[in-house]
Amino acid sequence: MYAKFGKRVCDLVIGVAALPFVLLIIAVLAPFIHFEDKGPVFYNAPRVGLGGRDFKMYKLRSMRVNAPDLVMEDGSTYNGADDPRMTRVGAFMRKTSLDEMPQFLNVLKGDMSVVGPRPDLRRETELYEGDEGLKLTVKPGITGYAAVYGRNSLPWHDRLKMDVEYVRTLSFPLDVKIFFKTFSTVFKQEGVFVEDEGK
Repeated sequence: MYAKFGKRVCDLVIGVAALPFVLLIIAVLAPFIHFEDKGPVFYNAPRVGLGGRDFKMYKLRSMRVNAPDLVMEDGSTYNGADDPRMTRVGAFMRKTSLDEMPQFLNVLKGDMSVVGPRPDLRRETELYEGDEGLKLTVKPGITGYAAVYGRNSLPWHDRLKMDVEYVRTLSFPLDVKIFFKTFSTVFKQEGVFVEDEGK
């Protein structure tokens, strides 16, 4: 019952409540993002969501225009503290997770949930092994189990394992636990970047 109906109700309540703060953050950061390199404010990131369907995930742009895709040995996208693709304001937004705030618009649209596995690129889903594809049986989230307990400091397949565990144990108490853990993880800036900075 919760997974099918209650979770959506929670998403709508939180999404509506967060919307004024999201719009304020966008209004404050938009000039800094644009005027640093005259590029667009938003990056509409292509991601794979529920049922393997493609959708556009909204983000505040943290990288330079036309930045190349850097790939780790495991096939995941590189995300290191020394990433040369990041703008100055982008580095700040990454550390504070402010670049992810527009995803509340995805939540209101129904593409995403507040809590769920972080969405992957299409090329990443083609590298899933074993039961890792189970993460596509629920909506991706702004925050999630792997996102608050390790984040990018964990190897990608370890994060996928946690995503699968989340899907199998999905419940209201678990979502509440993850939601509130998110605040301390973001405040402490835990696991923002990969620990192994080899590309």
